Order: sequence, then structure tokens, then C-alpha cells
Amino acid sequence: MLKHYKFIILLVLSYAFFQAKAQTKPNVVIIYCDDLGYGDISCNGATKISTPNIDKIAAQGIRFTNSHATSSTCTPSRYGLLTGQYPWRKKGTGIAEGSAGSIINEDQFTLADVFKQAGYKTAVVGKWHLGLGGQNGPEWNGNIKPSPNDLGFDYSFIIPATPDRVPCVYVENHHVANLDPNDPLKVSYKTPLPGLPTGKEHPELLKMMYSSKQHAETIINGISRIGYMSGGKSAWWKDELMADKITGQASEFIKNNYKSPFFLYFAIQDIHVPRVPNPRFVGKSGLGARGDAILELDYNTGKILNLLDSLNISENTLVVFSSDNGPVLDDGYQDDAVEKLNGHTPGGPLRGGKYSKFDAGTRVPTLIKWPAQIKSKQTSAALFSQLDFFASFANLTQQKIPLNTAPDSRDMLNVLLGKSKKGRESLVEQGLFNGLSLISGNWKYIAPSKGPAVMKDKNIETGVSETPQLYNLKEDIGETKNLAAQYPDKVKEMATALEDIEGTHPQKKIK
Repeated sequence: MLKHYKFIILLVLSYAFFQAKAQTKPNVVIIYCDDLGYGDISCNGATKISTPNIDKIAAQGIRFTNSHATSSTCTPSRYGLLTGQYPWRKKGTGIAEGSAGSIINEDQFTLADVFKQAGYKTAVVGKWHLGLGGQNGPEWNGNIKPSPNDLGFDYSFIIPATPDRVPCVYVENHHVANLDPNDPLKVSYKTPLPGLPTGKEHPELLKMMYSSKQHAETIINGISRIGYMSGGKSAWWKDELMADKITGQASEFIKNNYKSPFFLYFAIQDIHVPRVPNPRFVGKSGLGARGDAILELDYNTGKILNLLDSLNISENTLVVFSSDNGPVLDDGYQDDAVEKLNGHTPGGPLRGGKYSKFDAGTRVPTLIKWPAQIKSKQTSAALFSQLDFFASFANLTQQKIPLNTAPDSRDMLNVLLGKSKKGRESLVEQGLFNGLSLISGNWKYIAPSKGPAVMKDKNIETGVSETPQLYNLKEDIGETKNLAAQYPDKVKEMATALEDIEGTHPQKKIK
């Protein structure tokens, strides 16, 4: 009897031990903002605007100075983050229409799957922009499949595409949130739909004027969008409440799941156009709507951090803060972003911006903290790609990545934890226009391509040239001196290396 009693006690203690061990897995939160430039936050040198909550992540952990999104536009960067694969390896990963079918295949193993396999609760809240539904796009009035819930996420509450594209509704799990079946939603990117006015035909109805032809279509909440929609009125979002809404949904997920390990991909929409921050931020930055949206972004970042503190889980929660691409001022709406810039430099010392092959397009703010494991107040110049979160977090959670998964991701866990300053040897950057760039050590090579040297409507240098470009980023971070003629052997070496990477089969790891 005594032996039996001792055996039961041993079982209970063993169970308690393994439960405690399981709960030591860190929660992981990725705060992934939109169009935020390297120089847009005060810990990276901004002086015209203050971002104390974002800066707190850097103060409590590591600030990376050479970390890159895969691309200088949103859809491909998000694809690379979640799949560990360079987006240019797959057809159809350009900027997605609001009615595009799912770009990630349902049988693809994603970053969310890594955490789910490790026993985490997983969620995506915010901007998705990776397509929904089958090849012909989603059935907005029915069961939307695949949705993020079929790609490793237990819960999803998303903006289907971008705030400037229709449909202007949220999708929760497999359905449009709050949709009235008696008022079906219709979406078109080809032909106008009856029922709602367009910005082109009725500019007098606009509270925010558009400055490009592509934003001249259906008007929702006084703002004309890209694309046409009708119906679904009960499901429409309110732009000025959007950041609060998705931050609230993210907070609810944390509150409901904090007692066990969770992964939250919080893809907040700020500071993407149309910039319509909550009235409590309007006029507060002195930099116009774009600056006000940065203040809103910082505030909502603080709400997530404060929630983690209040639940006493900050110590064992790994928080990443980053952006999908670099900055843009005029991106389709007249919102005084240019007129009220007031000396602020969104790209910091970097050249270019969103859409560009120059480094301001992909070198983005990247901050990480995990008080239980990462020492505070660190700076790292390690070369890092957002592709690498995949393999690094697989290592963190001790998960095996299936064969032919995340072919371009590298295990950089020691870099993320501040235990090593040795980053990647090289990475590839993708601009909006044809041709790629290669960073290797201190050198950057931009392959020749055809296209405009400047996007005149946005006043952004694209980095496009029909002749090779070579820059020494250590000596010339602003990419001002093209050294290609001076170092022809280096140009040839890097051109060959880039061709080798481009020619690597998608299902084979690059060297």
C-alpha cells in the first residue's frame, strides 16, 4: 500500500515537473508594422518624433542595424516571413489584389505551423495581404477556405489585403465578420459595381483626396479605394477605429491564452495609407497624418507591452518589432505627409524607400526582447533576414522543419539572443521592378535592369539602372558612390553569386 502511495506521489510530481517545464517555453509576439522606415523611430535616430514604447523594446533587448525584409513591398515580404522562402522564387507573390486567391498553399508548412507543432496556441491579427480562398479568390459570403486558419493559425482576425483596397471588411477565421446575409458583399477588380460612388466620379464626397488614379474607385467612409465593392455594409470597418480594433483583438487573444505558450503574429496596419489615425492622435505629431499614425503605432505597441506586464508574462515573452518594407510619403492620398515632413528623415541615413532596390527599401527597424534570456541595451550589426525567423524559431522550440520547407531560412537563434554577432554571409533584396540585389559582407551589388530611375508620383529612387551598381555599405551606407567601374572583379564575382542563388532550385537550400 505504501509503495502504491509513493508511486502515485511520484506520478503527480513528475506530471507537475513536466508541466512546469512545458510552461517555460517562451511566448512569441511579432509586431509587424507597415511601411515604417529605418529612421522613423527615435531609438534609430529620429528627433522630430518620439516613440517611447517602441524604444522600450530596444532598451530591454537588442536593436539590429542591418536587418532586412526580403522585399521593398508588402505581399512578398509577408510571404517570406511566413514561409522562409524568397518570394521571387514563386510566381504570383507580387502585390496582391484584394480578391486574390491564397498565395500560400494549404499544404505549405508555415512559421505558424512551427509553433503549432510545438504545442503553442497561434493567432494572426491585422493585415494579411497574402490572398484568401482558392485559385479564383474567396467566397466573401460563405466559408472562406483556405484562410490563415488552414495555414497554421488557430485564430485569425484580419484585414484581407490593405486599408486602401476593397473589401473594407474584417475576416474572422473563415468568414467576413458581422456580415448580414441579406446584404451580400460583392468585390471586383475589373469592372465597376452598381450602388456605391467612386472617387473619380464624385470627388466632392471625399474627406481625403486621392493623388493617384489607382485610388479613384469605390468610396468607403469618405475615402476612395483601389477596386470596387458593394453591399456588406454591416461589416464595413471604420478607418479611424481600425488600429484600436485590431489591437483589441490581439489583446483578447493574449488574455485568453496566456496560461499556456502562444504565438501572436500582430500585423498592425499603421502606418500604411490611407492614414486615418484615431482623433486622439490627430495633429499631435506636427508631421501630418503620417506622423500622427506613427504615434498611434507607438501607443498600440505600448498597449501590447503593458498587457504582457500586467499578466506577469513579460519575462518569458519574446517580442519582435519590425516592418514589412521601408518608408513612403505620398502613396496615393494627399495627406500632407510631404508638406509637413519638417526635416524628419524616414529612411534615416539610407537611400531610397518603399518599392526601391536601395537599402531604405528593405533595411527596416528590427528590435527584439526576451528578458529571461536576452541582455538589455544591446546593438547588433549582424546581417539578418526576416526569412531567418523560421529556422531560428524552429530551433527555439526544438522543432524539425519538414524536408523542402523554408529553403532560404538560416538558423540565427544565437544572433537573435545576442549570443553571437555573426550574421548571414549574404542575402538577396527585391525591389518592385525587375532584377535583384545582393548583399555580401560589406558589399552590395545591384543587377542591371530596365525601368524608371525615379517613381515620380512618389519621389522615390528605385535603384534601377541598365548598368551594374556596386556599393561599399560600411563606408557608404547611403549608397552614394557607385564603385562598379573601380572594382570590375568584385562586380563579376557578385553577379555570378547572385545568378547562382537565382538559379538554385526552390526546394534546395542555398549556400
